[in-house]
Amino acid sequence: MRKSNMRLIGAVGLAVLLSSSALTGAMAQDEAIANADAVVAMVGDDSITEADLAFAAEDMAQDLAQMPPEERRAFLVRVLIDMKVMSKAARDAGMDQTEIFAQRQKYLEERALRRAYFNEAIAGTITEEAARAEYDAFIQQFQPQDEVHASHILVETEEQADTLKAELDGGADFATLAREHSIDPGAANGGDLGFFGRGMMVQPFEEAAFALTDAGDVSEPVQSQFGWHIIQLTEKRQSAPPSFEQVAAQIQNQLLMRSFTARMDELMADVEITIEDAELKAAFEAQDAEADAE
Repeated sequence: MRKSNMRLIGAVGLAVLLSSSALTGAMAQDEAIANADAVVAMVGDDSITEADLAFAAEDMAQDLAQMPPEERRAFLVRVLIDMKVMSKAARDAGMDQTEIFAQRQKYLEERALRRAYFNEAIAGTITEEAARAEYDAFIQQFQPQDEVHASHILVETEEQADTLKAELDGGADFATLAREHSIDPGAANGGDLGFFGRGMMVQPFEEAAFALTDAGDVSEPVQSQFGWHIIQLTEKRQSAPPSFEQVAAQIQNQLLMRSFTARMDELMADVEITIEDAELKAAFEAQDAEADAE
């Protein structure tokens, strides 16, 4: 009663530990380990170390992502100071002797071990060499596609389009007419759409754009659900694959999820899962079925 797809939801949360990529996270962890015992601050006789800061950064990754980088370290120190002071007050009040604390401590211990296993046995396998090998395989399979760089003027009626086309045929500047008459949001840029490939535009527009052959060619007015278009070709080219740097984070995350799924399949192979509550069991199985259908 388990599905790898559902476990990926948990992996997303763990992936936050990688600071947006497997390599970045691994480097940050290595740095923390190297300076683990370095004292950052003292709270009475109790010390806050670089390791403490690293652990706090893991817990608060989402909060830190919303904060300017130069403010994060001081923020974490403040959080840890508060933690030290409040935990001492809790011990003084005997809160560490309660049953609920023991249960919470067990949960936090298992969560910490889960993170440690994820970082070392799963994320630790995502190396730059593995990412570059994946990229090389992608490049070998990459098939260049036709792309066009075009601009357009969009108006509401065929009559407006015919009038503007006549002005263009008479030598009017395309970008100027686009800025003055086009109702498209890109009119301020002279109607420039940049490069696009097949399947990215509505069909009538795409057919007219790709039918143009030479730079500067202007189409006849063509209708789509948005109105009437006049298209000017700027350039044609074959698409090129992205650089490794452009897709490195995406590749690393793909490798991470693949590694996570494979390792969890291995760990769960002989594990029997029993859910006693019938309603919860039904909801759990429904999630599995939904994920399996995707």
